[in-house]
Amino acid sequence: MTNVLMTTLISTPIKDPVPVFLMILGIMLIAPLLFEKIRLPGIVGLILAGVVVGPNGLGLLARDNTIELLGTVGLLFLMFMAGLETSLDDMKYNADKAVIFGLATFLVPMALGTGAMMAIGYDLLPAVLVASCFASHTLLALPVASKLGIMRSQVMTTILGGTLITNILALLVLAVVVRAHQGNLTLQFWLFLIPSLIIYTFLILWGLPRLGRWFFQRFGHDEGAEFTFVLATLFVVSYAAQLIQIEPIIGAFLAGVAITQLIPQLSPLMNRIQFIGNTLFVPFFLISVGMLVNPRILFQEPRALVVSGVMVTAALGSKFIPAWGAGKLFGLSFDNIMVMFGLSVAQAASTLAAITVAYNIELVDQLTVNGTIAMILVTCVASPWVTAEWGQKIKPGEVTIQTPKTGHIGDRVLVPVANPSTEDNLLQLAILLAKSAKGTLLPLHILLEQNSAISPEDKTRQNQLLSTAEMIAHAAVTNVTPIGRIDESIDKGIARVAEEKQASVIVCGWKGYSTYQENLFGGVIDKIVTRSYVPVLVTRFPLPIEHTGRVFIAFTTQQTYASSFKQSIQLAKSLATELKASLQLLHVVAVRGRGASVELTDIELPPDTPILKVRGNFVRQVSRLLKTNDLLLLNGTVEQKTQLFSLLGHAPEAIARNHPQVAMIIAYFPQ
Repeated sequence: MTNVLMTTLISTPIKDPVPVFLMILGIMLIAPLLFEKIRLPGIVGLILAGVVVGPNGLGLLARDNTIELLGTVGLLFLMFMAGLETSLDDMKYNADKAVIFGLATFLVPMALGTGAMMAIGYDLLPAVLVASCFASHTLLALPVASKLGIMRSQVMTTILGGTLITNILALLVLAVVVRAHQGNLTLQFWLFLIPSLIIYTFLILWGLPRLGRWFFQRFGHDEGAEFTFVLATLFVVSYAAQLIQIEPIIGAFLAGVAITQLIPQLSPLMNRIQFIGNTLFVPFFLISVGMLVNPRILFQEPRALVVSGVMVTAALGSKFIPAWGAGKLFGLSFDNIMVMFGLSVAQAASTLAAITVAYNIELVDQLTVNGTIAMILVTCVASPWVTAEWGQKIKPGEVTIQTPKTGHIGDRVLVPVANPSTEDNLLQLAILLAKSAKGTLLPLHILLEQNSAISPEDKTRQNQLLSTAEMIAHAAVTNVTPIGRIDESIDKGIARVAEEKQASVIVCGWKGYSTYQENLFGGVIDKIVTRSYVPVLVTRFPLPIEHTGRVFIAFTTQQTYASSFKQSIQLAKSLATELKASLQLLHVVAVRGRGASVELTDIELPPDTPILKVRGNFVRQVSRLLKTNDLLLLNGTVEQKTQLFSLLGHAPEAIARNHPQVAMIIAYFPQ
């Protein structure tokens, strides 16, 4: 009777959409939590859950058109997110090392994997396809490296650049193998593929960022439109890849590489993309992959154990050899070598994508799918463990922005909010600073104490402003503590709250000009800077902050001798990193000065950072080089607290009038 019920259960999978979707949601919720409890990645739980409920398990769900559709969407989103983890800018730092490691971690697995699979009876094309799975890798342990504070170390820039190279090459191998299997690998294919792939890649990596920047500038205030644009871009680019006869996953990956240039890593938009992908689309794909696995083959077909064992061994060995060889060539310690191995050994995104495509066209059988799943399970467990074990022995990189009193400038970021039209950009900057330090955002609104009582309308407006700030911070997953206050003056209220709440920095907005009645940038800002004993960032953002293409820091010779100069450079470096923008320094030497002899050798900068030294009028030289999407950073004077910018005179205001579309930050660091 039990066997009859089981047979009936397996032969009649659930068809009703509501319980089907409910079961999938239950898997998404429970499986990762259970496996993380036993210190295994959640990805493993989702795949195994797909095995259990799939047609080769209990038969509760059928791998029908709906599952395949959602799985395909998840597959493209998985590759898109893999592209978001990689940036072309990573190739600029340690480019030679990234190229060497990228080629090594591609060629060694290709050679070793092809030989190993052919040794157990695979034909050439399936063997090459499986070897390309060994060559690619997913940066599964990247969050571990981030928590350890080694993201900006030399080994990390090498790994990130190498990932871009090996993943693209592996996906190209997949495209060629698929065409060869279909019998279409002709001279005409190569004559069409190579030019079309070059043009396609150029349009994606060059044209898409420009299209996206235009769209965000035009419609960037609509958060829903931004997210929809990103999704539409993903599927348009993926479909275009199919039109030129390459796999859509290649287009999805390139779309991620292109789009990541436009979206700051810590922005609410990036958080939404990662949240939707990690909690909905990608789990659908992982469950659908698990439904392909037939665990009975392990017992019915002894060769399955051989295939799985060979694939696991080849994957581990083919990733350790290039990490060890490249590490020795670069003179890295064993700890760094193991981190390279740990980050590059994980097989998930590209591997699952490639093996799914190959299985769908019957290039590989279920034995290979099972072996791939076994390889994924082993490498996904090994990668975070190896990275954590040896990564903690690497000295963390220098903390980017520091202040003598409170440590990191982003520990407690105080940002006064008063105008809904300018609140968003101020908050975005404050969120970047706070999130980079895992600190707290302190939005502040002050009601002035007058002879009459505070009106209910004013209190309502205060609550609305603080609620908006809190909502934006929560969207970016940032700790936030809104502060409403009644005080006799704005500047005194801000200074008092900064001291009471132990703020690490104050972020203020500036309109870009002053009236005759105002002293320089206005009495309120002057008094805030005068009273403050923490850094003050006076900011002006005519365009959304995420449109920043270059962080441009300009300074005079005299400013280089100030104790705050290095802090300004560190701030510029941090902003360039978080905004994924380039960094440029402009040293303006006075016409009649001897300051041209000053050197910047004691300041740590990325090796390709342009440092331009010019002689002449400060405003004229800066204005000549500014571009629309620049973020200009100027250093406020340290010696005199009675005036904010005594060294530059009215330079910031003059520059602002000449370039009304250029964003500006004037940074004041107390002694």
